[in-house]
Amino acid sequence: MRHYLYKFTVMTSPCEVHIYHQDGILAQKLASDILVRAKALEKKYNFYDPHSLLSQINQRKVKQLDRETKELLHRAKLFYAKSEGVFDVTMGTLVASRRHASVEAVEEAVARLIPFVGVEHFKLQRDQIQFDNPYTQIDFGGLVKEYAVDQAVKILKKAKVTSALVNFGGDIYALGEKPKGDPFVIGIKNPHDPRRYIAQVPLKNRALTTSASYERNRQIEDRNYSHIIGTAPLQSRVISATVLAPSVVESGVFSTALMIKPSLRLPFEKLLIDEDLVIHH
Repeated sequence: MRHYLYKFTVMTSPCEVHIYHQDGILAQKLASDILVRAKALEKKYNFYDPHSLLSQINQRKVKQLDRETKELLHRAKLFYAKSEGVFDVTMGTLVASRRHASVEAVEEAVARLIPFVGVEHFKLQRDQIQFDNPYTQIDFGGLVKEYAVDQAVKILKKAKVTSALVNFGGDIYALGEKPKGDPFVIGIKNPHDPRRYIAQVPLKNRALTTSASYERNRQIEDRNYSHIIGTAPLQSRVISATVLAPSVVESGVFSTALMIKPSLRLPFEKLLIDEDLVIHH
C-alpha cells in the first residue's frame, strides 16, 4: 500500500489529503473529487462573497432553499440547542461591528445589533427560510469547512478506502489506521508557541478539531478581538480547546463552543489548555 499526499488551499486554509492505497490513479481521482466538492462548498457558502448563495440569503434575495442548505440550517439550530445557545450561526450579524476603527464604535455597533442575534430570528418552513427582521446575518464559519471534511471522508468511504487522513486547516478526520496498524497521531499546538506541540492524540475513525483564541485576532486600539465571536467578550482562561468526535462538524462546533463556555458538558472527549498551559480533560 502506497502513500499519496495531495495539498491545496480551500477557504483560505492549507489542506492536506493523505490516501494510503495501491492504486495511484484512483487516489488522484479521489483527491480531485474532494477538491472540487470543497471548492463548490466554498463558493456556495462564502459569507464575504456578495454573489454566494449564503450572501443572497442574507441579502433577502433568496428564500427558496436547496436540500443541502436546509439541512445545514436545521443542524445549526440543533447545535444551538445542544451548545446551550453558545454555537450560533447568526453571530455573523456582529461581523460588521469589527470593521470599525475604535473600541467605542465597535461596542456601539454590537449593542445595536445584539437584539438581532439568535437562531430564533429565522424559521425554516418547508423549503423556505423566513427572517423576522432585515438585520440578522447567517455565517457558516465554524461549520462549512468542517462539513467539507466530512464530505471528503464520505467520498473516500464510498470508494472503499480504508486508510486516509484529511486535514483542512486543522479540521481533521482519520479514516482507519496507518497501513502497519498504527493509529494516526495528531499534535496539539502549544498556544504560547504554535511552532511546538504540547500534547499528542492518537486518532482512528474519529474527528479532531482545535479552536484557539491565539489563531486569528484583530487589535482595535487597546483591545484584542478574537475571531471567535460571542455575545460577550472571551473571559475564560482557556486559550485552546480540542474535541474528538464521530464527525468533524460535531468536533468543530463544540471546540468553538468550549472557547466561549468551557463548562459546557459534552458527550465527547475534550482537551482544554489554559493560560498556564495546564491541560484539562
